[in-house]
Amino acid sequence: MELVRVTRENIETEHICCAIANNKDIQVMSKKCWLKERIEEGLVFLKGNVRGKCFMEYIPAEYAWTPIIADGFMYIDCLWVSGQFKGKGYSNLLLEECIRDSKAKGKKGLVALSTKKKMAFLSDPKYMRYKGFKVADTINPYFELLYLPFDKESEKPQFKEELKEPLSSKLVDTTGFVLYYTNQCPFTAKYAPLIERIAKERNIDFKVVHIVTREQAQNVPTPFTTFSLFYQGEFVTHEILSEKKFEKILINKGL
Repeated sequence: MELVRVTRENIETEHICCAIANNKDIQVMSKKCWLKERIEEGLVFLKGNVRGKCFMEYIPAEYAWTPIIADGFMYIDCLWVSGQFKGKGYSNLLLEECIRDSKAKGKKGLVALSTKKKMAFLSDPKYMRYKGFKVADTINPYFELLYLPFDKESEKPQFKEELKEPLSSKLVDTTGFVLYYTNQCPFTAKYAPLIERIAKERNIDFKVVHIVTREQAQNVPTPFTTFSLFYQGEFVTHEILSEKKFEKILINKGL
């Protein structure tokens, strides 16, 4: 498979959005707008020359939209190979190119957000450990910061200390739902407004924090800024919710 690097010049013609083919879809539009701005900061979007889930996205950690300290590292936003492309070595191909590129740019290593066990929208911990990644830091309820150092003397990346402090002082509200999200994932453009509408129709207290700058993203109370839902000050989920999944959460909360 040939790898294609998405640039500002070819972004309008390249298929970049998981399972969405229509360039006029709000999800595709929001993602491509977000990407264009990040490319200027060194983000690399690398994909197979196919239409499907076979891509990798990474960025210098100083510009990552997450509250971590990992100066000199490259942060992996996403590595996703699935469907007909799974099991053919394409994950290795993408990761190897990321490693080569990062070393050429003088980076200390790679860092990625993961979990104790495999969960949607986060790096697969089993695969990452198989490729040599180690745990650099952890934070409740289940997040792990994994890293692959190129130099054994490099300091371990870590979550910002503020993330480990009580949430009550950082959340916009602790009386209802609070959703933090960015346009890093195309799906949020559809589903964040959808679940907000459902909550409002039921007169459920629901506040949205749409993260639109790197500075904002690096100072929110969650490591997964793409999508994080809280209820009454407690973390609920990082999974981008469909209508049915949100309805299930409401039922579980007695709402």
